[in-house]
Amino acid sequence: MHRSQPVDSFTIAYHDTGPPDAASVVLLHGWPGDSHDYRAVVPLLANRYRVVVPDLRGFGASDRHFVDPDTYYGPSAQARSVAGLIDQLGLGAPIIGGYDVGSRVAQTLATEHPDKVGGLVLSPPLPGIGERWLAPDIVPELWYLYLHRSPLSVRFIDGQRDKVHDYLHYCWGHWSAPGFVVDEPEFERLVDDYARPGAFEASTNWYRVGPGYVARSLAETPPDRAHRISRPTHVLWPELDPLFPRAWSDRLDEFFADVHLHPVDGIGHFTPLEAPAEFARLIDLHGQG
Repeated sequence: MHRSQPVDSFTIAYHDTGPPDAASVVLLHGWPGDSHDYRAVVPLLANRYRVVVPDLRGFGASDRHFVDPDTYYGPSAQARSVAGLIDQLGLGAPIIGGYDVGSRVAQTLATEHPDKVGGLVLSPPLPGIGERWLAPDIVPELWYLYLHRSPLSVRFIDGQRDKVHDYLHYCWGHWSAPGFVVDEPEFERLVDDYARPGAFEASTNWYRVGPGYVARSLAETPPDRAHRISRPTHVLWPELDPLFPRAWSDRLDEFFADVHLHPVDGIGHFTPLEAPAEFARLIDLHGQG
């Protein structure tokens, strides 16, 4: 892996694949994951795009400083590192793909650094949830958001490989579609990475920012038309994601000026691994203009 120049004292690690003079794509991973989340997507793109896949701050081989999460680990901070990498590599305005944490970072990048984004390919989370976070069938799924904000998560899990293994195995199994199995060597590599002392804590700093996901969604209001995300956006929304029901895709046009919804049946939360061909196809829709 390569390393970026520092932004806010954070350097981030990244993979850089494909022709260096080709149109560029930047792919942003989720939790619990890292840049390897796109291992099935990159080979589908690398013959015609320059594909850059970073580990976000606090993940993988990137820096994980133990500093104020509100200042250094939130969406704006993560987007600053991605914007810095885009400038460093001279990528111009690449296509940005993201799911889970990476989706939030991609949306923030498009809002705060629109000149760094040529188009978006996103999977949930997306705006427009609002008070539906409080629905009786959803509330029981949100326990992890509160666990990650608690120091107990560090005390009970961080640095303990057996606990990290069991926790990540539950999350990957519960949030993916029935029958989806992460390849064992790759999962064990991910566990080894998250089990390093301090690594689990750093990865969950994302969840400690501000009032948290639910509170931010409850306070969310659609922007006026002039302030919607203006870059062309393709949304891949899975059928079987227990965290983000497909019905929640109904308000996308209140937040995006040019958005196209692509429902995909039979898959769960981890769209780059559960539907890599569809993820790559949506990248190509931007590449074809």
